Amino acid sequence: MPAPVPPLPSPPLAAAEDAPSEQPVSGAGHRLRITLLMAGSCLPILGAVLIAPVLPRMRDHFAGTPGVEALVPMALTIPALSLALLAPFAGIAVDRLGRKRLLVIATVLYAVVGTAPLWLDSLGAIVASRALVGVVEAAIMTCCTTLIGDYYSGRQRDRYLAMQTMCASISATAFFVLGGAAGSAGWRTPFWAYAVSLLLAPAMAAFLPRPRPTGHSTAPSPVAPADPAATPSPVAPPEPAGRPFPWRPLAGTCALTVFGAVLFYTVQVEMAFLLDDMGVTDPGTIGLAIAASSLATVIGAVVFTRLGRTPDAWLPAVFALCALGFAVIWLAPGPVVLTVGAMINCFGGGIMLPSLLTLALSKLDYADRGRGTGLWTGSFFIGQFVCPLVVLALTSAVGSLAGALGVLALAGSVAAVGLGLAGRRRVALTAS
Repeated sequence: MPAPVPPLPSPPLAAAEDAPSEQPVSGAGHRLRITLLMAGSCLPILGAVLIAPVLPRMRDHFAGTPGVEALVPMALTIPALSLALLAPFAGIAVDRLGRKRLLVIATVLYAVVGTAPLWLDSLGAIVASRALVGVVEAAIMTCCTTLIGDYYSGRQRDRYLAMQTMCASISATAFFVLGGAAGSAGWRTPFWAYAVSLLLAPAMAAFLPRPRPTGHSTAPSPVAPADPAATPSPVAPPEPAGRPFPWRPLAGTCALTVFGAVLFYTVQVEMAFLLDDMGVTDPGTIGLAIAASSLATVIGAVVFTRLGRTPDAWLPAVFALCALGFAVIWLAPGPVVLTVGAMINCFGGGIMLPSLLTLALSKLDYADRGRGTGLWTGSFFIGQFVCPLVVLALTSAVGSLAGALGVLALAGSVAAVGLGLAGRRRVALTAS
């Protein structure tokens, strides 16, 4: 069970009294800014699913290459591994080089390395280029999330972090369809889609203002003007001597994020296999079931924006909801009930992911936000990468895929109880 998240220290009374009231950012410049950040946040999803439909054709093209059975699937999964391992280092670069500068550079490089398979004839070289895609994805994802934390505060920040989850779910479905349609013209064709980042990079350079340095993330951020040109370019204040990075409180959130990512991705990865075990082989029916679970994720993210309490207050219920979904899938007598269980699980996941990210950002000052966001992003993608391995190990241990999800239901329940007890202990300590 993940370690309970330690409570944040209470701010000094004087700081609380002096903090300005939260003011939402609005205007035409704000709408363009958030559109660019959401588009940038979708680029790692593009890398994760776009080429999935053409993997069989790629395998046939390189049929004579030694190790093709391992290398072709690796072309799909290695960007996520690179992202998971390098996101913490990308976070350090974000804090040292600047969010906007690194984002623009990484977005240009994304087009260069993403389209490389159009020109490469070696399968090994293609896999290497895909690893580089993961490197620039780590920078893009960390920069976009950090900038959301810089530009916005309070409930407005929470809404846009939830919007990231919504955009990821919707874009994953759209990119999968796009990859399948483009793949009909040849296995290389979908790689042209990576060039879209060349349209985003100039817009990001022109319309994303440099963020204003602020104190702790719980304090409201200043209202940014609608015109980016009117935004000054302040230099981040020097880090106070001896101020430690919040390793201990962030470590608990990151550990919980790895576990939460496993719970979130299990249904998405295994849904088709679960239905196949029940005799459902029609691609249209399987696609409809997966679309329903994706819709539940979007609904969960929308619900997150309506919740009025702090994330650690509702995390026990969210983990319990994910566990309930797994239990329904485990005991499902047919595909309809199984789909209902998947929707319950994904609804909980749609609330859980932005909750964990909001919890992580609440522990970070401006000077640490890039590094902390990188650690959280790396934790999330590590969970995504190990998810199939965890499920495979559990399936081998208990003898069936459905049984493996039963074990995850138990693990999620234990986590929910542990988080609930930790929350009660924090409340008791605060009251005393």
